[in-house]
Amino acid sequence: MTFDIFKRTGIFIALCLTQALVLNRIHLFDCATPLLYVYFVITMPRNHPKWAVLLWSFLLGLAIDTFSNTPGVAAASLTLLAVIQPYYLELFIPREATENLVPSAAELGTMKYSFFAGTLTILYCFAFFTLESFNFFNWLQWLENVGGSAALTFILILTIESVRKK
Repeated sequence: MTFDIFKRTGIFIALCLTQALVLNRIHLFDCATPLLYVYFVITMPRNHPKWAVLLWSFLLGLAIDTFSNTPGVAAASLTLLAVIQPYYLELFIPREATENLVPSAAELGTMKYSFFAGTLTILYCFAFFTLESFNFFNWLQWLENVGGSAALTFILILTIESVRKK
């Protein structure tokens, strides 16, 4: 358990720094920004307490909001994702799966994991950009932001999964 906390803290810090120092500067076609920190919530283990998932996600969102100047947007969106992730994960795992299962392409299979991660990424981007714009006056720009950022983030998540060890 202690090793898991140190591992999660390391991933937390790495994703925070990567997002703040590198990924926030990328705006592909002026609409697609990779939001890689979603990967932290997607890979929460099955047996992790739900309150801990919520707390980790809120703190990561708060840290991202601090570095990105998006007051409360990432924290609210990541907390929403943390509420949904444990229940949504249960739809993809077999009944005889171990309690300490960590969602990955190796554990779930590439297709199931792609659908799992893709759906959660789209949901996160939808919530994030809806809260950020807070209106639908320029709905085409909002749609481009959601679609472009979700696609770019999903590609980065699949890239990480392809090089990750079991």
